[in-house]
Amino acid sequence: MRTEDKTELLPREFFDRPSTEVAPDLLGCVLWYRSPAGLVAARLVEVEAYRGSIDPASHAFRGQTGRNAVMFGPPGHVYVYFSYGMHYCANLVCEQPGTGEAVLIRAGAVVDGAGLARRRRYGLPDADGDAAAPARNNNARQRDRDLARGPGRLCQALGIDRSLDGADVCAPGGPLGISPPRAFDQPDPVAAICTGPRVGITRAADRPWRFWLAGDSHVSGYKAIKPRGSTPKPVAGRETEDGTMHR
Repeated sequence: MRTEDKTELLPREFFDRPSTEVAPDLLGCVLWYRSPAGLVAARLVEVEAYRGSIDPASHAFRGQTGRNAVMFGPPGHVYVYFSYGMHYCANLVCEQPGTGEAVLIRAGAVVDGAGLARRRRYGLPDADGDAAAPARNNNARQRDRDLARGPGRLCQALGIDRSLDGADVCAPGGPLGISPPRAFDQPDPVAAICTGPRVGITRAADRPWRFWLAGDSHVSGYKAIKPRGSTPKPVAGRETEDGTMHR
């Protein structure tokens, strides 16, 4: 299938649900951006749900602002924000307008446009071709694994920035979209879906609203953040290094 023919998109009703329902269903789907430089696509392996006014960790918790206005719009649009003055993060808006729910895209595996992704991330020449071909050595394999391993890396690899804030991923003919696995010749995921606490937050940190494909090497690392000025409450159960909760 030619790259320009890969236009099958997830329908808008897919996103017209609570973010905690949409998030696990996104795993295995392919997020892509066709920029003037070319197309890069990533199979999603890790996501986080944020639930608006009932979620203290959400950008929408305190209501609508100029920055987060897209979150309060119709489902199926992308909310892009600049994080820590360092990198961009992409979120897919869910639920009815006014709800403020979204799913953060945390990590993916590049399945198309790997050469362009390498140039954006590392400034490397396209030595291995534009497909996700086997890397030549361990260092190259590690670099390819890390192309979109984390929300900032994923946006850099795909070329996503604030200029795409509000883009409609359900609109045919648009530059940014999200497709079912078959549109990019990817199999439906067979790995178990894990759940655990979200990354990099101090509020509502115990809610298991991060979802990822078990055993996938492209899933980002987990590191809990200790709340400042307070003692974190103990969590029942045993937590593994990736944040999975076992009960």
